Amino acid sequence: MNIALWIVQGLLALVYLAAGGLKVVRPRDRLVASGNFDWMKDTSDAGVKAVGLVEILGALGVILPWLTGIASILTPIAAIGLVVVQIGALRVHLVRDERQPLPANVLLLLLAAFVAVGRFLD
Repeated sequence: MNIALWIVQGLLALVYLAAGGLKVVRPRDRLVASGNFDWMKDTSDAGVKAVGLVEILGALGVILPWLTGIASILTPIAAIGLVVVQIGALRVHLVRDERQPLPANVLLLLLAAFVAVGRFLD
């Protein structure tokens, strides 16, 4: 079980570091122009940067505390935070009637929930 949790934690960290880093580094207008981030049309620059920062912090939180053994309880708490991020993403996409991202949102939510439960029980 520990190996499965580490694999999922690594996957979540990679996905959220990439997604969050993109939101923090690239200008919102450029992301909207790519055609992949229509939800950003209705979100401020600061809002997009904030989402990116939360995703980066979540990525670090699902790895570093457990890896270092320092405040390990933060790993499942970070995973719960990522579940909340995905609930928010699902809501935004449903309100905007954007169906394409929903499967990825649900998968990320389930993976984060797996880590949260697995590390709380570990």
